[in-house]
Amino acid sequence: MPPPKDVVKIAIQMVGAIPQLIDLQQTKPLASVLKDVCDAWSLPNAEHYALQYTDGRQTYITESNRGEIKNGSILRLTTSPDQEAERLYSGIQSNNSDVKTDSLKKLASLSQDVTFAQEFINRNGLKKIFCIVEEGNDTGEMLAHTLKAFMELMEHDFVSWETLSAAFIKKIVSYVNMNAVDASVQQLSLSILENMVPTSRVLFELVKKEVTLDRLLTHLQVTNAQLQLKAMALLIALLLAATDAERQEMMDYLREKNIRQFIHKNIIHSSEPLADEMAHYLYVLQSVSLNLCERRMRTSMDPYSQEQRELLQSLRQTAFESESEAPTSNFSTERRRSLCAKEFRKLGFVNNSNPAEDLRRAPPGLLALDNMVYFSRHTPNAYSRFVLENSSREDKHECPFARSSIQLTLILCEILHVGEPCSETAQAFYPMFFGQDHFFEELFCICIQLVNKTWKEMRATQEDFDKVLQVVREQITRTLSLKPTSLELFKTRVNALNYSEILKLRQTERLHQEETLAVPVLELRERLKPELLELIRQQRLLHLCEGTLFRKISSRRRQDKLWYCRLSPNHKVLHYGDVEEGVNSPPIESLPEKIPVADMKMLLVGKECPHTKEKSSGKQNKDVLELAFSIVYDMEEYCLNFIAPTRYEFCLWTDGLNVLLGKEMTSERTQTDLDVLLSMELKLRLLDLENISIPDTPPPIPKPPSNLNFCYDFSHAEQ
Repeated sequence: MPPPKDVVKIAIQMVGAIPQLIDLQQTKPLASVLKDVCDAWSLPNAEHYALQYTDGRQTYITESNRGEIKNGSILRLTTSPDQEAERLYSGIQSNNSDVKTDSLKKLASLSQDVTFAQEFINRNGLKKIFCIVEEGNDTGEMLAHTLKAFMELMEHDFVSWETLSAAFIKKIVSYVNMNAVDASVQQLSLSILENMVPTSRVLFELVKKEVTLDRLLTHLQVTNAQLQLKAMALLIALLLAATDAERQEMMDYLREKNIRQFIHKNIIHSSEPLADEMAHYLYVLQSVSLNLCERRMRTSMDPYSQEQRELLQSLRQTAFESESEAPTSNFSTERRRSLCAKEFRKLGFVNNSNPAEDLRRAPPGLLALDNMVYFSRHTPNAYSRFVLENSSREDKHECPFARSSIQLTLILCEILHVGEPCSETAQAFYPMFFGQDHFFEELFCICIQLVNKTWKEMRATQEDFDKVLQVVREQITRTLSLKPTSLELFKTRVNALNYSEILKLRQTERLHQEETLAVPVLELRERLKPELLELIRQQRLLHLCEGTLFRKISSRRRQDKLWYCRLSPNHKVLHYGDVEEGVNSPPIESLPEKIPVADMKMLLVGKECPHTKEKSSGKQNKDVLELAFSIVYDMEEYCLNFIAPTRYEFCLWTDGLNVLLGKEMTSERTQTDLDVLLSMELKLRLLDLENISIPDTPPPIPKPPSNLNFCYDFSHAEQ
């Protein structure tokens, strides 16, 4: 007979005592349970004790979380949170430095628990921590424990960051600005400031004023990877919290200090592999920098602006200066206007009498004009060659420079996601972005020449304009996917990927995707499917057995907490638990938490997950929604929430969990893998039928013979 639903079999330990095995009744008040446990060990004052998990984060058991206790859990009888908070509250005020250090160390560890944190904060414990920091007498290890405890207590959001005193903040800032400070103290100080910046405008302005960009750049140049990471995190937090004008000013200053070249040389190409968190910060820095183009991209040309008209005229003058230099002063106004219109037509403007009209569309708006002017001024020879070469061709074969530039600018904005909010988890940055100032403009200069080259290779006419730009988009996208480390390498690769190469790639991909539609082949395909689907199921389960490292993402964009989940080799239990940075594949024994597969009820994905419902519905969370899934388990329907590191991992995990639940695999990866395997299997089976047409219907069965006396009789032969 199964045990009652509200009874859990657990073990309770205590130092120096024989463990107790008890049936915990979940309906019984926790105070009564504690009294029974204390009575069994003859301990007075049961209210001074509490139960705590022995593994994982060693969380205290409360009435609110007791429902999470599972059969077979091992708990520890320990001092209650209020008693522990009282003891540590006194300990951190001790005059004995050893007692004070030990108390602060224990406080930093216990503050991760929400129950303890509430008790400590209720005793005004944060005020004591403020005093320790403000007095500034402690350094090194003691100060590091103090700051760590402060960070953990603030993580629970019981206290607003805006309540911090000016003296405390200045002290934290001083640790960042001083040289002779322990690296761990500087790391924690940078983390504290990073968390302060997004919470209020006042704190942002204070940190921006006190911690200069020069100081952050100094921290970025150290060899300590963690200190470097925290400095980058604070820099990103400042950039994200700044107004557009402040962000522009900060980025201009960073450009003067050659931060891109430093990042390109010392971080991207350092001997150490790039951490995921640093990759995310580099992605955000790239996005923030590219989004500085958004204002120009969304601004239409004003035909009454003298500055914009002069820029437009400079394009014409640079291209046709030698032709129109001499006699224009002698021409009448009408003649001069007619000549200008002719030259603007040669430049490739659709509305040659009023070219400003071509730039009224936003996006790409004035950004297209900026790119054309940059190209004409920084590569005048290439610009003149482009324009003059096409103005001497037949009308139907000329490549329109202005029209191509406007469309190319729009394509680059879409590929580089200009104007889109930063993702919370993305890590996809382009290494070559950090190797070049004026990256967007320089990329445009390469790509506009690519347009002209591809136009000639395709022998295009004006009617083929959209087709040419589609090919150019494909050339740029394919080359960027190779992650070239410099613009020179990008230029070499994108030019090597000519139109004939694009056609070959398209043909190859088409052959991979297309399958013959003959009825016998379709029948063979259907017969092969079950076998191949089973193969995919086994691969998914194998991947779950290997396990995956997941990140915990809080509302403040912190990504420094890791946990690992893997399936047991017998496919009966999911093991999971927190792990440290740098641990790639922890043994299954080191993962304390477990969920029996038999207890799993259903799989939730995307918006159905409880941890995504709490988030806002902004565009920046779209990528999190696409990677989120949850397992509902046990009779109480608890949830284990995941955010996959990549879409690939999301597909493999959701498929594997569906297999364990006895359901169909539904991810797009399943269909892709099935198509690839079917394609390979069919090609192997049909090798002998190459160049032989397969009939849609089987050949007719001949009529049966008139008699069946055609079998050779061996018995007569032997006689």
